[in-house]
Amino acid sequence: MDAVAWGLMGGVVALLIIATVVVHLLRRRLPDQLNPALLDSISSRLRAWWLLLAGLAGALMLGKTATVMLFFLISFWTLREFITVAPTRPGDHRALFWVFVLATPAQYLLVAFAQYELFAILIPVYAMLFLHARIALSNDPVQFLERTAKIQIGLMICVYCLSYTPALLTALPLDPKGYSPNTRLLFFFVLITQLNDALQFAWSQLPSRHYLVPNINPTRTWEGLLGGTASVTLLGALLSWATPFGSSWVAAGMALAVALAGFAGGITMSAIKRDRGVKDYGTLVEGHSGVLDRLDSLCFAAPVFFHLTKVYFHYFPYVPS
Repeated sequence: MDAVAWGLMGGVVALLIIATVVVHLLRRRLPDQLNPALLDSISSRLRAWWLLLAGLAGALMLGKTATVMLFFLISFWTLREFITVAPTRPGDHRALFWVFVLATPAQYLLVAFAQYELFAILIPVYAMLFLHARIALSNDPVQFLERTAKIQIGLMICVYCLSYTPALLTALPLDPKGYSPNTRLLFFFVLITQLNDALQFAWSQLPSRHYLVPNINPTRTWEGLLGGTASVTLLGALLSWATPFGSSWVAAGMALAVALAGFAGGITMSAIKRDRGVKDYGTLVEGHSGVLDRLDSLCFAAPVFFHLTKVYFHYFPYVPS
């Protein structure tokens, strides 16, 4: 990583340290004046961000292959969480075997080798055709459409959409001499997505609340959506120096798109959880929600950010400094 990427990462570490210390002090000094559930939620988010930052920083320092491998493992785990809350029948198990051991690794292998024309269609076309045919061969027609749809949407969200995150390193070669601009692009995207989650949550705590979809997610409010989106758009403009866009207006526009897509991901995955009657998708580490609960916005925002960026640099090629 170059000096800009290191500086951006150092700033994020400093913010996380400050936030962790503040929450710890509030928990010790004001235990009766603050909502314990709110502090627990903030603490859980901070722990998740520490884990994500450590994993992403380590992978980026090791290079493209390590970063692709990191997101492959994340996709594998999130898909497992999704399938766990979407019950299947015995006739689906062989199809699921191929989903995990063939479709998921193949998607990330194509991402690693920057085969955009292939990884863009592998899952939505060929995996979809294979999945439906394989389940049909199980000779079990009971709820066939529902079963195949559950598996396909899990594969699309947890594997296909999320794979566009490491594709920012491999499939958008901005600088032939290295991939430091791509590193900054990836880090900017992940940072904006996570800041969007945090700021929408913070704005949702205002006393005056106008709920968006209370039957799906009682914490989502108009104040959270508008306040968080506006805040993230401003932060995107302020962080334009750390991106290869070269314009605060472009960086702000990208942040706005990420914020809206991330919000869509959050409420969509909440709707699935409410439909299945579960609170979280899983618990990888005690005290945490599932991995998919923390990365649902990233899954939805990744293909949006990738394609917007791809189109932008097609018309305005990056010029290395």
